Amino acid sequence: MIPFSVLDLAPIAEGSDARTSFANTLDLARHAENWGYRRYWLAEHHGMPGIASAATAVLLGHIAGGTRTIRVGAGGVMLPNHSPLVIAEQFGTLESLYPGRIDLGLGRAPGSDQTTARALRRNLSSDADEFPQDVVELMDYFAGSPQRAVTAVPGAGLSVPIWILGSSLFGAQLAATLGLPYAFASHFAPSMMMQAIEIYRAQFRPSAQLDQPYVMLGYNVFAADTDAQAQVLATSMQQAFVSLRSGRPGRLQPPDPDYLARIGVAERGMLDQVLACSAIGSAGTVAQALHDFIGRTGADELMITSQIFDHQARLHSYELAAQAVERGG
Repeated sequence: MIPFSVLDLAPIAEGSDARTSFANTLDLARHAENWGYRRYWLAEHHGMPGIASAATAVLLGHIAGGTRTIRVGAGGVMLPNHSPLVIAEQFGTLESLYPGRIDLGLGRAPGSDQTTARALRRNLSSDADEFPQDVVELMDYFAGSPQRAVTAVPGAGLSVPIWILGSSLFGAQLAATLGLPYAFASHFAPSMMMQAIEIYRAQFRPSAQLDQPYVMLGYNVFAADTDAQAQVLATSMQQAFVSLRSGRPGRLQPPDPDYLARIGVAERGMLDQVLACSAIGSAGTVAQALHDFIGRTGADELMITSQIFDHQARLHSYELAAQAVERGG
């Protein structure tokens, strides 16, 4: 059985706030640890009213401190927003506090719009083409490379597994070249998934961190006691995607049983495309979908995300997904 992990966007639901989101995140992490999930990752986003994980490293420390064994990591840190040295120090600190439990996934997107990017004090004259050099610089800090004039303290000499995240072929090629594990964002950008997996596996070069390719795929799960209940739960995420793509990001909305019937053909087509890698249904339905997806992709690990409005329903969804894994998903 391949490992299953959790991707949590620390959602802020309508009528709630960041403080409640953080409490729910820690609660979910503790349950996920007990249910056998391998990792618990949080993603860096900025200026998003419905996502509370902007200060990703800070929140990771809170989650790692409130759990015992589950790996905790970033899925990911958007490296163009940061100095590689700062990230080496932050994650060196986390690894020093919680040894052997910290992962560092790196993305090349800013995770924000241009206005927010300026507020982050990014150098907008540089672009994502510098991402490969930044990744290598970050790896050098952890390795304590004498080629760097500055030493990351803490950070140098610590083993923090680095992952390359991607939703296109660029990340696949970079991860293969550097010999790093690769996490593909198939939970919201599945169109290039199979091609990216093929390129990564074909071009992979062994490294000190990894001797053979390792692919983790994002996957949406909306599980409930019945298929009908799960379909309703999924409408919160569907609303969020349509609002985001329409330039109106907001807080996670309550489920709406009539939502799909009210939106237009274009919106329905967009949802069918971006949420193609999803399982919506009862435990049995989810188990079959997971089995089919793993068989089709040959994934080494799945990272499950469940953007569900009600916290108890979200917990139940992850619990049912864990049960589906036990069935042989």
